[in-house]
Amino acid sequence: MNWTTIRNNLKQYMLLFVLLGIIVLFQVLTNGILLKPMNVSNLIFQNAYVVILASGMLLCILTGGNIDLSVGSVCALIGACAGTFIISWGWNPHLSILLSLLIGIGIGVWQGFWIAYVRIPAFIVTLAGMLIFRGLTLIVLNGLTLAPFPSEYRAYSAGFIPDLFENMHLFGVRNSTSLIIGIILALAFTAYQIYSYYSRKNKGYSVESPLNLGFRLAIIATAIIWLFYILANYRGVPMVFIILGIILIVYSYFTSSTVPGRHIYALGGNEKAARLSGVKTRKLLFLVYVNMAFLASIAGIVFSTRLNSASPQAGQLFELDAIGACFIGGASATGGIGTISGALIGAMTMGILNNGMSIMGVSSNVQQVVKGLVLLAAVAFDVISKQNIGFNFLSKLRRKGNKHHNIDEQKSSTS
Repeated sequence: MNWTTIRNNLKQYMLLFVLLGIIVLFQVLTNGILLKPMNVSNLIFQNAYVVILASGMLLCILTGGNIDLSVGSVCALIGACAGTFIISWGWNPHLSILLSLLIGIGIGVWQGFWIAYVRIPAFIVTLAGMLIFRGLTLIVLNGLTLAPFPSEYRAYSAGFIPDLFENMHLFGVRNSTSLIIGIILALAFTAYQIYSYYSRKNKGYSVESPLNLGFRLAIIATAIIWLFYILANYRGVPMVFIILGIILIVYSYFTSSTVPGRHIYALGGNEKAARLSGVKTRKLLFLVYVNMAFLASIAGIVFSTRLNSASPQAGQLFELDAIGACFIGGASATGGIGTISGALIGAMTMGILNNGMSIMGVSSNVQQVVKGLVLLAAVAFDVISKQNIGFNFLSKLRRKGNKHHNIDEQKSSTS
């Protein structure tokens, strides 16, 4: 295996290795509490909004390092609207959710217009949006907290998938349905990856070796079944986990296998070249911010169901969590580089750091310091890896060793 292949593999899997290392570390430091079924379920609930926001924030960053500073305020405003519709006015929860999402899309249209067509920098527009929508949240709620939400509203993201086989107790778990779902997903993922592998191979694309493919699929499939096995030993699969799965699958496919998705990468790589190539850059930038507001609306509903209230203080610093997750997950600060899976790993890293340190009793002040250092280290790794400092050093050593080896061979052949 050549050094280029080693370098690419290390860069691709380094984030995953770091995440696994953090999990093992906190599993030891918390005396096994981190991976207990109840805590794993709590981790999903606690970090669902970060994953949702990071999926949308990644698209913003891909367009050229742009960000959206208003997502936390949008989450709070959507939660406030839903609370007003359902709790104060007594409207139907399902209709209220739909109306709240439409309001979120309207917010995206508003911000996307100023960013894409008036060409005001995204930082300025979303900073103004952060102030505007936070103020509107206070106006809507009149500074008060509305609670509680009815069960019909909370069922979308705060409930669990019911066990359809209550008396089965497959492999001794409490919720057999959850384990069956995990097995089906692992098999479906494996089948899709094998199909994709042979499809690319038949088209002449460069593919990994079958041994590497089998090793990777075995690890991922085992991890999926293991996760659902843990959830099956508590109350089953959270409904919000299904929402996250749908969002991650849809956006992973969109960014990697669709023309608009590839155009977003082109826009971030070089906007002028993309425009000259026929990419409708303004329309694309507009849709990216409409999408961001839509996902922020979903995150606002998910977060309000977890709190079971609409609070004027909701959404504080959510934008920083989403931005941090994207950069920790390998997104480039200049745009054009990043993946949904990387954003997921970044969000999980932040979530496990928060949860693990909280279990250990570490103060919130120290937690902020640690998260800041992790974010800085992630971006520094991205910059250093692009400069190929470490790998160039290894390559020089390798070339030097080969040179000495060739000299020795020449001497031996001469003698």
